[in-house]
Amino acid sequence: MWKKRQQRSPFRSTDTLIGHGGILEGKVHCDTNLRIEGSFSGEIECSGTVTVGEQSTVHSMITAGEVVIAGKVYGDIYAERQTIMTGTGQLHGNLTTASLSIMEGGLLNGSVSMKEKPAPAKTGGMVVEAKSQGTREAG
Repeated sequence: MWKKRQQRSPFRSTDTLIGHGGILEGKVHCDTNLRIEGSFSGEIECSGTVTVGEQSTVHSMITAGEVVIAGKVYGDIYAERQTIMTGTGQLHGNLTTASLSIMEGGLLNGSVSMKEKPAPAKTGGMVVEAKSQGTREAG
């Protein structure tokens, strides 16, 4: 009699979790978000957000869309969009990001390289965006 409509999204992201007390070594590639609450050593490549929990320790090179650091990270980070470091976060390594936020108490030992986000420019009704190399294209 009553039919429920099932709404399905074409893509449902599932977070990957390395739990508290867990120790993992190796290489992680993921298209979704990654949360680390234990210990990790190796390499991380993630399209989504990598979150390093308060009690976690990470020895890794991290490449991600966004990085949130609440624990300890030893290694270099490349964040496409932004990096957020909480008051308990520590980074011992170099950072390349478009946006950086460090809360009071956060510790950063290393160099920071900020990449400029290109601002869209309007030209005769067309939007032209600068590419990362600084060149412009009109489509």
